[in-house]
Amino acid sequence: MMRRMVFTLLAVVLLLPLAVSAMVLTAGSASAAALTRITGFGNNPTNLNMYAYVPDAVAPKPALLVLVHYCGGSAGAIFNGNGHDYATAADRYGYVIVVPEATRDGHCFDVSTKAGLTRNGGSDSTGIMSMVGWARQRYNVDPARIVVSGFSSGAMMTNVLAAEYPDVFSAGAAFSGVPAGCFATTDGSLWNSQCAGGNVVKSAQEWGSLAHSMYPGYTGSYPRMQLWHGDQDTTLAYPNFSGEIRQWTNLHGLGQTPVFTDHPQSTWTRTRYGDTGTRAPVEGVSIAGAGHTLPQPGMLAYAISFLGLDNSGGGTGGSSGPVHAVGAGRCLDVPNQSTTPGARLQIWDCNGASNQTWTSTTASELTVYTGDSRRCLAAEGGGTSAGTAAVIGSCDSGPGQKWRLNADGTITSVQSGLCLDVYGARTANGTQVILWTCNGGGNQKWTAPHLAQFQPA
Repeated sequence: MMRRMVFTLLAVVLLLPLAVSAMVLTAGSASAAALTRITGFGNNPTNLNMYAYVPDAVAPKPALLVLVHYCGGSAGAIFNGNGHDYATAADRYGYVIVVPEATRDGHCFDVSTKAGLTRNGGSDSTGIMSMVGWARQRYNVDPARIVVSGFSSGAMMTNVLAAEYPDVFSAGAAFSGVPAGCFATTDGSLWNSQCAGGNVVKSAQEWGSLAHSMYPGYTGSYPRMQLWHGDQDTTLAYPNFSGEIRQWTNLHGLGQTPVFTDHPQSTWTRTRYGDTGTRAPVEGVSIAGAGHTLPQPGMLAYAISFLGLDNSGGGTGGSSGPVHAVGAGRCLDVPNQSTTPGARLQIWDCNGASNQTWTSTTASELTVYTGDSRRCLAAEGGGTSAGTAAVIGSCDSGPGQKWRLNADGTITSVQSGLCLDVYGARTANGTQVILWTCNGGGNQKWTAPHLAQFQPA
């Protein structure tokens, strides 16, 4: 049968499930730093299992990621396998992860039945939202940073959850999925061969209307959506990628022409709609030569940044995350992850890596890396003139390493009063970052929510 063939394909192309030893807890208790099964979390009409991961250093108001596995998968397989970068980032940024697990034959999620495609309809999505509610109540989750990501069947569920609960989720990242509603069936089956083969073709308006039908009467905004697909995918065929883009651009009231196109890697074509920045309303990434094998190494770093998981929130100082160049839509970056004092800074695609993770200190420093590799943002040679390069230096508490994040989005050197500036207002990867006379330009504006109250000592 078709579903069995898909399960076999997935067993081959996805990382092998790794064993997970998890305690089973009631909703009244949970264990940090381990993937832990939770019971008694609320309404669960299709008998899903719930697992949660809470890092040792959970943020005071953490983000929440719902991570949804593929057909034939499990919570442990996705958490310890090709979704493990999400767990590593949770340790760094302090967000909570909820991992639903399908228990029906084949371990696929219901994105096909009427109940499954209706808000509070009584199928898998209902149980998943009970998990979200449980986590929100227990961990003081930031309601503006509840996001969802999934692979294959989980990618389809990512689209469905975002369409059914647009008032809950702020963003989604779907790897090898189909548009919300494409997999609908009328005979109780969870498999739709026409959709899987890329043969369900609709206009942007039709796809948008299908998503709207899952939450009738809703007039608010929809989550930002990042969509990934291999152009050689024969399990959930490549035409579904363009269908997803049409659906989400329509839901955001956008046209079909991207406002930004680039190639973060040689086989990737990335298009953004509605905004050129890292967190555009809709972003599509097409992978040349790839089949049903996503995510591949390095991809989740881009998803983490898009989803807004790469900061610990709070804005109270001592928290970590990226520093975004507003004009360029890229991040403050140490080239090649260098730790050599004097390495000049640049802007680069935001990817959540350690060389883009900046921490404020009570000494008014902006630091990158940790331990013996810890370095401070500095003016090259202690310079105070316009045009001085921004570099990393050995932290010495000197005046050239003290900074102020201002209400207008500028970052100024306390010593010189100059602004952190993207050279020439350029936007390309690798553009140098310098100090320059403050002029209010977009190339001197930065966003860093985790540093929102960073002030000089």
